[in-house]
Amino acid sequence: MCFKVVRRIVDAMSTATGAPHAPADTTNSPATTAAPAADEHAAAAPTAAPRTGATTPKATGRARGWPIRFAALSLVWGFSFLFIKVGTQGFAPLQVTLGRVAFGALVLLAMLVIKRERLPRSPRIWAHLAVAAFFLNALPFSLFAYAELTIPSTLAGICNATSPLWGMALSVVALSEDRPSRRRVAGLGLGFLGALTVLGAWQGFSGTDLTGTAMALGASLCYAIGWIYVRRTLAGSRHSHLSMSSTQLLLATAQLAVVTPLFTTAPAGYPVVPLLAVFALGALGTGFAFLLQYGLVAEIGPTTAQMVTYFIPVIATAAGVALLHEQLSWNTPVGALIVLAGAALTQSKPRPSSPSLPRPGSTTD
Repeated sequence: MCFKVVRRIVDAMSTATGAPHAPADTTNSPATTAAPAADEHAAAAPTAAPRTGATTPKATGRARGWPIRFAALSLVWGFSFLFIKVGTQGFAPLQVTLGRVAFGALVLLAMLVIKRERLPRSPRIWAHLAVAAFFLNALPFSLFAYAELTIPSTLAGICNATSPLWGMALSVVALSEDRPSRRRVAGLGLGFLGALTVLGAWQGFSGTDLTGTAMALGASLCYAIGWIYVRRTLAGSRHSHLSMSSTQLLLATAQLAVVTPLFTTAPAGYPVVPLLAVFALGALGTGFAFLLQYGLVAEIGPTTAQMVTYFIPVIATAAGVALLHEQLSWNTPVGALIVLAGAALTQSKPRPSSPSLPRPGSTTD
């Protein structure tokens, strides 16, 4: 029953934003899958999938089960902020991030071996993926880990939802073909209003750690920068999603392996609960979630798959309050809803106008 509810909600949200259900063969470039979610940005740009003919019965059967995978992906990403909070209770933020990308890379490399795929060989692709790894993995993951030292996981999850707002604002400058409509500009303003509501601007931001909040917002900004870079440099690559993302996580692991010893000392011990949290954050929230994400994109299209974004802050808030006993004032959920509404508007597109039918008895030249 709950999966039917998920499906109805997603269908309603797709209709409300004017987004059609994209077919499976629309996953051609980073632009089609740049969904604004924490770990959705962890994966590299997907490449063109071969076009196929009529839908097979097997594919239809899999597509019918997508609400289960959609719900699982929402849960995994929603709990990622709880895992970060627990992980930083036993390890330094950079160590949490290093463990996250390392465990995630191991999952993807194992799948790469199972599918008998190879990593890209082009130095140019590796260079571009190194930049993508910095902006989509190493830097934002580290910023979120540092932010959660001073802000609750619920606030971090809500700040993550501002990524499409940053993306819309930056795309106007960086992508000449992406011009904003009045609706999307209104969404940007609405999202900004929601962020001020979450932070309690009328109270002078009292009770909110501005440094930690700025780090979390900066992490969301990194995702937008990274995806614009990927869209401009790696669009049209013929390598598979798995190959590109495995390379990206390997590069992020290498970057953090160099930086982490310079700013941290070796942990005195390996407490079980934080260690399990880091493992879950990497293996599930970064590795396994990637496989779920692109499975959904292939089955139901990127437009519908990216609706997972709007469930993540809800789950992050519920997990933080229920399991970590974090305090929740009225302005936090209200502001989060406003942010999500603004984000939905920035991702919406006007419905194509249907051609008018000739009136009976009329003639054409």
